[in-house]
Amino acid sequence: MQTIFSIAIDALAYGMVLFVISIGLSVTMGLMRVVNLAHGAFAMIGGYVASYVTRDLGFSYGVAIAAAVFATMLIAVPVERLLYRRIYGASELTQVLMTIGITFCIIGIANYLMGPTLKTIPLGTALQGAADLGFRSVPVHRIFAIFCGVAVALALWFTIERTSFGIKLRASVDNAAMAAALGVRTEVIYAVSFAAAVGLAALGGVVGAELLPVEPYYALRYMVTFLVVVAVGGAGSIPGALIACLLLGAIDTTGRYLMPEFGEFFFYFAVIVIICLFPRGLVERAK
Repeated sequence: MQTIFSIAIDALAYGMVLFVISIGLSVTMGLMRVVNLAHGAFAMIGGYVASYVTRDLGFSYGVAIAAAVFATMLIAVPVERLLYRRIYGASELTQVLMTIGITFCIIGIANYLMGPTLKTIPLGTALQGAADLGFRSVPVHRIFAIFCGVAVALALWFTIERTSFGIKLRASVDNAAMAAALGVRTEVIYAVSFAAAVGLAALGGVVGAELLPVEPYYALRYMVTFLVVVAVGGAGSIPGALIACLLLGAIDTTGRYLMPEFGEFFFYFAVIVIICLFPRGLVERAK
């Protein structure tokens, strides 16, 4: 029973970390129609910033999270303006080549500035240790990761479905020319959406550093994993991404606990089966 509980907690925390990182990619691919393979690179930037802020500057974990999100979004603004804006509406191959190039550039710059070693992010005192539930102790950081995932899911759903910004974003996606004619500043909408997406990636990169260590080739190592979540859940679908992350997180964690010698076999086997059954994703975004 204890093993089952441990698997469940780790799977839930892992799934929520995947969700926080991947949901920004789902938004850019499903709503903004951009195949952004550099998404993991922005999560890596967030992890590097948080590591520097905590280990070198001596600030707290909370300050590190805020600094990582802010710095990554700040970097994203000129990148979106100078590079991504040129490939909106371009072919998927053009977008893939551009974003792959951006990924390798970010990796090179990060390694030059931060060094080619794994970076740790010391947890705050409140997140260390375990919480006693009476029948079992649970690492506090796992609970924090789960809370972050739930909070991000609710905030994104409310923003996209219940606010004027969400209406303008969906209108810009469906018909950018008509939205602009009605007074919607589509360029601003895209810039804000992109910055928010990479900000979430940075948040996930920091919160999930205990499960997905920040190292020199983070962006390439987890690129396929983030893309898989979007493909399985359905691009642009928040419920789909959440379900995909929880399902795949449970499968991967269970496989690693019970049969670690198989590595990621069960994860990718599940992906193949799901995509065969649901080629458009578990939850297709409503048009």
